[in-house]
Parts: sequence; C-alpha cells; structure tokens
Amino acid sequence: MSEQKPHQRVALITGANKGIGRASAELLATLGMTVLIGARDPQHGEEAVATIRAASGDAHTVHLDVTVPSTIQAAAEQIETNFGHLDVLINNAGITGTPARVSPMDATDQIPSTVDLAMVRKVFETNVFGVIAVTNAMLPLLRRSPAPRIVNVSSHAASLTLTSDPDGPFAALLPSAAYSPSKSALNALTVQYANELRKDGVLVNAIAPGYVDTDSNNHTGYLSPAQAAAVVVRLATLDANGPTAGFSSEDGPLPW
Repeated sequence: MSEQKPHQRVALITGANKGIGRASAELLATLGMTVLIGARDPQHGEEAVATIRAASGDAHTVHLDVTVPSTIQAAAEQIETNFGHLDVLINNAGITGTPARVSPMDATDQIPSTVDLAMVRKVFETNVFGVIAVTNAMLPLLRRSPAPRIVNVSSHAASLTLTSDPDGPFAALLPSAAYSPSKSALNALTVQYANELRKDGVLVNAIAPGYVDTDSNNHTGYLSPAQAAAVVVRLATLDANGPTAGFSSEDGPLPW
C-alpha cells in the first residue's frame, strides 16, 4: 500500500511583492508553507520569489490584479492546476487613494465635502470589491483544505469607535471619505463571510497591523513590515478552535 503524502499547505497573498504582503509571505515560507506571491507586475513578484527561495522557502509568482477579473480567474486556474487546493488567503492588496508621498495624517484630498468621487470609487474597487472578487474565486480551492483561513488586512482607521472619539488617539486624523470607509466596509465583509463559512470550518478575520513603514505612507510608519507580518500570520495559522468574525491588532481585539 502506497504511503499517503502529507498535506502541503499553500498560501496566496495579494499585493505580496512588497511591504506587509511580502513580509507575510517570507514568514509563512519559514513555517513550511508554499507561498504564492500575488503581484500586478510579475517581474516584481519574481524578485520576491527569488528572495524567499534564497532562504530555502518554496515560493511562486501569481500574476494577480484584484481589480482585473481576468487575472483573478487565471490565478485561480493556475492554483487549481499546480496545487489543487488553497489553505490560506491573505487579502493584503490595498490602496489609500492618496499619493504615496503624502502621509495619511495630511491627506486633505480625502475630506468628505471636497473629495473626488472617482478617487473614492478607485479605493473601493481595490479595498472592497477586489476582496470580494478574489475571495469568491478562491473559495472552491479553500474548501478543499482541512484548515482554511482567510485574513483581511484592515486598519485601525476602520474602527468607527476609535475614529469617532474627538478625544481619542485618532483625533488628529483628517476626515476620510475613501480609505477609512473602505476599511470599515472590509470589516463588515469579514463578518458576513465568517457567518456564511463558519459551518465549513473556514475562519475569517480582519487584522489591523498598525502604522507600518511602507510605500503607502511614504515610509513614515514606525513598525516594520516584519512586525506587521507576525500578527497577520498568527491569524493565518489559527488552530481549529481559533476565532472567526474578529477584528484585532497585535494587542488584541479592537472595537468596531
């Protein structure tokens, strides 16, 4: 009787060629997972793959733009052909809508009364609709996993409780009609997916990684991508008794 091969865990991370996504891929690879680097630019994806392979990790590039349905479908077909299943989906790809050279603290272009509606649509297209499109395309593959996990990378700015407190820690943030509402919507989606999928053992959670040093904030963040990746990966590797429909940070649960 032939010996059954052990289940090889496979993780897809969107927007994984840099920042939090790349650091998460690197960390998952050290845990023995096969990591799929979702990247709009395959060349940038290959650079991340080379780094992971140089450290003896198993990594592959997946051409994936969360706003382009054809690339999402092609990515799902590629994973189906090459691996037959998916264990972890990290919806990391996201945009602020504000030029990278501008800190979110100074994002005057997002003030609700003067915001460009086209910019709001663009942010929601990536941060909300893109998550729905990718998640739905990958669900058939996730359902074949013995321990499927979905992690949505959110933000402290998504919290209505925190951002509505005039004396709270986020009082200095300028009002936002694009980024913050898009992440609040992402949190709401997290709960709805978790409610639908909990009977199937799929754990779905949102994580606020903190103010991380990335291109999106012109490298003004005080946390490293590796620090952020640690909290993302914690949710990606929950055991069967782990939480679902949660919103948390490295310090624990966050208010909605």
